[in-house]
Amino acid sequence: MAKIAHLTSAHPRHDTRIFVKQCRTLAEHGHEVHLVVADGAGAARDDGVRILDVGRLPGRVNRMLRTTTRVLAAARALDADVYQLHDPELIPIGLRLKQLGKKVVFDAHEDVPAQLLAKPYLGQLSGRVLSHSFGAYERYACRRFDGIIAATPFIRDKFLRINRATVDVNNFPLLHEFDAPAAWSGKQAEVCYVGGISAIRGIRELVRACALLRSPARLALAGAFAEPALEREVTAYPGWQRVVAHGHLDRAGVRHVMGRAVAGLVTLHPVVNYLDALPVKMFEYMAAGIPVIASRFPLWREIVEGAACGVCVDPGDPAAIAAAIDHFVLHPELAMRMGENGRRAVLDKYNWQPESRKLVDFYAHI
Repeated sequence: MAKIAHLTSAHPRHDTRIFVKQCRTLAEHGHEVHLVVADGAGAARDDGVRILDVGRLPGRVNRMLRTTTRVLAAARALDADVYQLHDPELIPIGLRLKQLGKKVVFDAHEDVPAQLLAKPYLGQLSGRVLSHSFGAYERYACRRFDGIIAATPFIRDKFLRINRATVDVNNFPLLHEFDAPAAWSGKQAEVCYVGGISAIRGIRELVRACALLRSPARLALAGAFAEPALEREVTAYPGWQRVVAHGHLDRAGVRHVMGRAVAGLVTLHPVVNYLDALPVKMFEYMAAGIPVIASRFPLWREIVEGAACGVCVDPGDPAAIAAAIDHFVLHPELAMRMGENGRRAVLDKYNWQPESRKLVDFYAHI
């Protein structure tokens, strides 16, 4: 068994992908697992995972420079067999650990060069320059690492051209979290959106859609706004009267919101880094037994329509989103049937169990 250290300077200690799925899985298989975080909540031991906190510093510049230095110091002190990096700013730390003779794995949660192209505040020219520069650096570093774990098959295929020791470990749901879907008789005239709330994730269109509803539906939001100005803007829309904003919820709270809903929304904008993404919330809606209203991307249509578990719409069209919400609220039997189809697809294919085996086998290989 190995001593494994997961490193993050940006994610919370109980991040679903890092702690709930990967760290706990590796600990359950007998590895000594440490998680280095920078959230200011202190050291702890949780579910067999030792958590080391290097402290929280204010501001993005501090996180990129001083926090990463602290993470490196903590990593060296641990003297682990394998280090898994969860943030792009930790790539230089990975190269330093390689110089010290350590095994290093990079977990590519997202396609960062594509993500940079989608940042509206960068501008087209700056976005292309940063994307190209980071892409070149990423290729240089990841060739030298001992392996790459990718969050989607699309990201896996990109990294396979850089490093053959690459595997996709998808963010599919943990079945035990959704082992007893809520009875349909307890449903409300409500749909839900779970996750971070931002413009490119479609919040403006969702609230505008609420003003066009013909059914008595309400929209439950379970997540935090990325920008205070955006929150002030959309709360002034007429459709906000149909919104129930819960803020950030824990896992139990999220399950409760999904349990009340007749459908789940994932109407992200067609920016380049979303087109081939596999959003966790979509599969969690399916696991919870509710139909999905998703953006009309080719990959998402293949999943949703292939499983007959929802509908795909133009995410930029509030009228189309409103029509889909009304359809499920006014036709609960159809919603229940599609929800059952989605849950069956998760039980058969889109769940954490096969992904956990890939993770364990990957570590056995390296």
